[in-house]
Amino acid sequence: MSTERTCHAEASIGLPLDPQAAWDLVMDWDRQSRWMVLTRVWATDNDGIGVGGGVAARTSVGAVGFTDHMVITHWDPPRDCTVKHLGKLVRGTGTFTITPAPPGGSTFTWSEDVVPPLGRLGTAVWPVVRPGFEVMMRASLRRLVREMAR
Repeated sequence: MSTERTCHAEASIGLPLDPQAAWDLVMDWDRQSRWMVLTRVWATDNDGIGVGGGVAARTSVGAVGFTDHMVITHWDPPRDCTVKHLGKLVRGTGTFTITPAPPGGSTFTWSEDVVPPLGRLGTAVWPVVRPGFEVMMRASLRRLVREMAR
């Protein structure tokens, strides 16, 4: 039995798109590079589609960064997609969820259940790190809305 504890972060935003259009926008892995803060994203295995599909994301500031390799573990268009983070630095799961919102729009929720690095120390400092992590998530979601206007 694993003693690793996951830590949760989440951000949501309303989109003026029906769920299918929102799904198509959000799940365009290459296009995510234009709205995810400090991150370049691309599909790997199976073009990043369906269970077993692969995705990679390079998060960096200048030359300093890391690449997060992921595998899709749940795929239910146009509702949700869950990826498992496979790296040593980033582990856990991330989920994109699209829910209908009246009138004719949708809500996009991005959640992460991560196993922080550094074991118990990482878990202990998560309450301090989480607000900054969620600020970056919300900034990315605002960039997504601006990207829609392009």
